[in-house]
Amino acid sequence: MSVRLAAAALAGALLIAPAARADDLVAEPDSYRIENYRAPVPTTLNGARVLSTQETEAMWRAKSAAFIDVLPRAPKPKNLPAGTVWRVQPRLDIPGSIWLPDTGYGALAPPTEAYLKRGLAQASGGDFGSLLVFYCLEDCWMSWNAARRALTYGYRNVAWYPDGTDGWARANLPLQQTQPEPRPEE
Repeated sequence: MSVRLAAAALAGALLIAPAARADDLVAEPDSYRIENYRAPVPTTLNGARVLSTQETEAMWRAKSAAFIDVLPRAPKPKNLPAGTVWRVQPRLDIPGSIWLPDTGYGALAPPTEAYLKRGLAQASGGDFGSLLVFYCLEDCWMSWNAARRALTYGYRNVAWYPDGTDGWARANLPLQQTQPEPRPEE
């Protein structure tokens, strides 16, 4: 009898476990995420394709997409004491990507939005049908926001890689140090 009870308890636990995981899913919001950017992300992005690492790698190897990293870049702190050395944190990206830092926030200042639009035009060659793959880090809403924003600009072939460079590195795929695309004021 105890074996049957144990089996019944295990079956009950297995039935409950998927329901608990389903509750953990993040709903796709109606607008941009504007706070707490490093948090679990949805599994969908309406109008865009959501990519696995395997799919992303295939596109990268085929050179069939433009890769866009939107991870923010820490600004140099104002009012540093004289003589303080400021070293910019290096960014490791999927090779061939363009880095458009700070373009994944929920609200963009007009110069940052213009920077994003110029970067997307450069990455796509001005073709609104070009495949654009957006990423940053795992559980980073910035890439979700940027991909959604590209859709509002009229880009029709938008993909989102939610695992970002974290997932890429876990798969032992190459990364290269990169610099952001220059801003007009830089």
